[in-house]
Amino acid sequence: MLSGSSPSTTLSAEQLLDRFATGSPRQRRNLIRSIESRVDELAALGPALFQPFDPNADDWAVGWILQVLRRHAPEGAPTSSWLETPSGVGIDYDPLQQHLLAEEYEEADRITSALLRQLAGEQAVRRGYVYFSEVAPMSGVDLTTLDRLWLVYSQGRFGFTVQWRLLQSFDGRYDQLWPRIGWKNEGVWTRYPGAFDWSLKAPEGHMPLINQLRGVRLMDALLNHPALVARRPT
Repeated sequence: MLSGSSPSTTLSAEQLLDRFATGSPRQRRNLIRSIESRVDELAALGPALFQPFDPNADDWAVGWILQVLRRHAPEGAPTSSWLETPSGVGIDYDPLQQHLLAEEYEEADRITSALLRQLAGEQAVRRGYVYFSEVAPMSGVDLTTLDRLWLVYSQGRFGFTVQWRLLQSFDGRYDQLWPRIGWKNEGVWTRYPGAFDWSLKAPEGHMPLINQLRGVRLMDALLNHPALVARRPT
């Protein structure tokens, strides 16, 4: 077992799992260190470890458990991708899920950019970027899958719906959103070393990175795609 356990060690592994699965976002975040410190006990639960969770949902609690298992107790992790990732156009999301699971966020971001070009069509693939006008016809199933993957494997910190929620807190002002999510400023599209934080320590909404060289219209079109609008809390 890892050192540095929290007061939650008074709970049994089953009780800790139940509290993590059913708790509020704030309660869950307070249990993150306990989950990591007691990973051996949780892994010993076997298949019961995943019974509280739905592979078709977007619950970041199970994503964190899977990431902790991969780092500290890989023998207790599922042998295949756990989250269901449907596609309306036949895309295989397993490579993206594996990189997110491994917390390889820079490569996951590159894959996401490539997938958005693929969803936009052959012309976007050839030119290497997406026009905002190509967003509306994109498969909503796939944009939902992308959003769910980023949410599940980031403690709920990254993804399109997170970026939309933060944008609303600034009354839709992108110029105020950029510094909040750790992007340099409007119009900057950079992956240079030191210019981007590819970790869970990054600000909320930091990823995935959206190309803003041609203004905010691409990001605005993505955040307002009907499939992502449907995911907003009511």
